[in-house]
Amino acid sequence: MNLNKVSNDKLLEIIGVQTEVAQQGLDLSGIMDLVTQRTQQITNADGASIELIEKTELVYSAASGMAEKFLGLRLHIANSLSGECIQKRVALLSHDIELDDRVNKEACRQIGLNSMIVLPLVFRNDVVGVLKVLSKKANHFDEDSIQVLELMSGLIAAEMFNAMRNEESELFHKATHDSLTGISNRSLFYDRLRQQLAKAMRKQDNFGIITLDMDGLKEINDQLGHRAGDAALQEMAMRIKSSLRESDTVSRLGGDEFGIIAATVVDREDIRSLIHRVDLELSKPFAFEGQAIPLKASMGYALFSEDGIELEVLIEKADKTMYEVKKERKSPGTVR
Repeated sequence: MNLNKVSNDKLLEIIGVQTEVAQQGLDLSGIMDLVTQRTQQITNADGASIELIEKTELVYSAASGMAEKFLGLRLHIANSLSGECIQKRVALLSHDIELDDRVNKEACRQIGLNSMIVLPLVFRNDVVGVLKVLSKKANHFDEDSIQVLELMSGLIAAEMFNAMRNEESELFHKATHDSLTGISNRSLFYDRLRQQLAKAMRKQDNFGIITLDMDGLKEINDQLGHRAGDAALQEMAMRIKSSLRESDTVSRLGGDEFGIIAATVVDREDIRSLIHRVDLELSKPFAFEGQAIPLKASMGYALFSEDGIELEVLIEKADKTMYEVKKERKSPGTVR
């Protein structure tokens, strides 16, 4: 790689990113989120993604900008620019997807991109996925952009190694689970939600989405310290998980937010019963280093297909009812 082609300003930006990445520690999903955001900024792109290989598919495991709403999306590796990138182990540039027969045009149009760069992510000598930057404009990227991205892909590959070197679990599992609580993260939540939605459409089944916001985390952190706050989040995750059926999914979506996919609920009474069960479990006493800590949460829900049949609509409905509960409820556990 010819570093002379990379401007000093870009090199300083990349060094800054390296510092930010190092501060993430061993949180691989956090590292990937940060890299996509900074990669988009450095290349003046409209979006960026990290897509990890899962069998014969690539899964959007981190995304920013125009790619963010496709988090969890699965695409076949075959007959795509990403597939060729993985096979050849080199960076590939598509100036105009409409004129490029290597790309999956249908998927590109779905996302809304017209040009892109794809780079292989190599971990322990295996290609485990791709780093991709996207633009709504044709001919947005050039060879200099590739130079910058090669430095970024090398950075994330190194951090993958650091995050995984003491772990026996596979990379995909590490990248799709929250490092603090051990439950699935935002990426896997959307992956499973898309799969559940497709199954429900196909079989005309019902399912529910619950969004949950922990009450009082800031106060716990301010009064008792972040170790107590982390312990409360870990306990909350464990209690939510213990309240669910095996077919359900609970994920930490970020900060004090959690999401639940209730795979087998059939109506509003069923999903309200589940919320009540979770609330009862959370209301049990909890103490950290001798200090009692109340575990409380505001919960909202949406039911497929009564509240909608599109992912974004269902999430918006669940979030809206959750914020209404958070704002207006007078006692824990009220379901609107």
